[in-house]
Amino acid sequence: MNTKILHYPKLDSILMVEKAIQNSEDYPTRMELWKSLPKQMQYQTFKLILNYLEISNKIMFEDDKIIWIFSNNKKLNKLIQEAVGV
Repeated sequence: MNTKILHYPKLDSILMVEKAIQNSEDYPTRMELWKSLPKQMQYQTFKLILNYLEISNKIMFEDDKIIWIFSNNKKLNKLIQEAVGV
């Protein structure tokens, strides 16, 4: 399936989405995250950013939740430690 990309995201849009994921209290769904962004953007652009973040190993999807896995994720580290019993 070929999808024509109408609008490529700018760096400030990518950074805005990254910050929103990192600062979220819980692991948001795509729609929750999109609606919580401080600036509106086209949903197609938003999905393109999420695709980029997933390919670059910054996020992963668990069911419908978005999890930030890049660098020092305190929530993820705590869950790993609890699971391993460290």
